[in-house]
Amino acid sequence: MRIRSLALLVGTLASFVHLAAAAQQTVAPTAPAAPAAAAPSPLDTIPEKLPFNVPYGPAISAQRAQAAIQAAAAEATKHGWPLNIAVVDSGASLVAFLRMDGAMLASIAIAEHKARVSARFRRPTKVFEDAIQKADYKYVLTLDDVVASRGGIPLIEDGKLIGAIGCSGGTGSQDEVVCKAGAATVK
Repeated sequence: MRIRSLALLVGTLASFVHLAAAAQQTVAPTAPAAPAAAAPSPLDTIPEKLPFNVPYGPAISAQRAQAAIQAAAAEATKHGWPLNIAVVDSGASLVAFLRMDGAMLASIAIAEHKARVSARFRRPTKVFEDAIQKADYKYVLTLDDVVASRGGIPLIEDGKLIGAIGCSGGTGSQDEVVCKAGAATVK
């Protein structure tokens, strides 16, 4: 009985060895896969024209800056949003400011910063927010003086930047709506 069991075991092992050898012969070696070509980065695209190439114009007057703030404050009041509202000139220097009753103290500097960034970079601050949040362009975080939050809108008159308005104290979208109301006074 032992001999028969031993013979059966040897026969089974021989079958496995034969099958393994046959499997090795039928499997062809595969070449390593070539790495997939990386898609070109959108940052490598060279635009025909310079984006946001709005020329700087004369500075907004104090009277017009106050009118923009009043329009923005009316929009904020309509919604019950106490905000800080700043208007800077084309050189990004503060011209007018309003802290609405109950507006957050921390947002005073933020409103001014949004206005300055919008004037210096000649674009809405939402562009920076989108670059980081939607396009994952982390390099934007390395740019000096950037605020990547909505609520900074350039003031354009006759195709020239005369200043910018910045709002803070609400959500980014609330700040942006109020700034747009103020910016609408400049045409």
